[in-house]
Amino acid sequence: MIFADSHTHLYDEKLVADGGQISRALNAGVTKLYMPNCDSNTIAPMLALADEYPTHCLPMMGLHPCYVKEDCQTELALVANWLEKRKFHAVGEIGLDYYWDKTFIKEQKEAFEYQINLALQYDLPIVIHSRESTPDCIEIVRKMQNGKLKGIFHCFSGTIDEAKEIIDLGFYLGIGGVVTYKKTNLPEVLREISLANIVLETDAPYLAPVPYRGKRNESSYIPIIAQMVAEVMGCSLQDVAKITTDNCASIFGNP
Repeated sequence: MIFADSHTHLYDEKLVADGGQISRALNAGVTKLYMPNCDSNTIAPMLALADEYPTHCLPMMGLHPCYVKEDCQTELALVANWLEKRKFHAVGEIGLDYYWDKTFIKEQKEAFEYQINLALQYDLPIVIHSRESTPDCIEIVRKMQNGKLKGIFHCFSGTIDEAKEIIDLGFYLGIGGVVTYKKTNLPEVLREISLANIVLETDAPYLAPVPYRGKRNESSYIPIIAQMVAEVMGCSLQDVAKITTDNCASIFGNP
């Protein structure tokens, strides 16, 4: 079986120091590893992996909302500059984060809309970070949806109604290790939707699935997440692998 990890920070120091994370992912059948950018500091290590593994490690370009501050114009200009000179598979990860700091919500919204416009300009999907901000992210996407905007609400943890709103906007839900946790509403959400509406992700090195919860996550754990999705949705592991991997190809295109 072949899998895709739609969201993995392979360049993170915790993972790079290991050295064997990519080979373990490939051995587990996880052959497409989509890497979201965070800010200017993560571009070089991300692109180094993309150049070393061009058919497997697939980069995005964007400014993560947690790195949006009062004056983020330099960072956003860098995003725009990189999109001009190199191929990326998405604009991400972008969006809103109301969990860590609400000081720069206005700037986050402005940066989010600016980067959505870049995605439309370059005909790229977007990968959305929406921690404790899903309704506002949905509102902005709805406002800017012109029929061409597509992408993923990464690490989805919202309600069934929010899931349906996202799907109606033509977006996918990113499902990761949280689906294996006892205290989560994701099983209830997944039973109300279709495999055609989801992609798998790890968000490595964060949010490792059971039985690795609390430890460092990695892309080779995608089959564990897929197995739980199969159990929850009452389908085969093979179907989860094929459909979610095909969904990634539909979103990101073929490398």
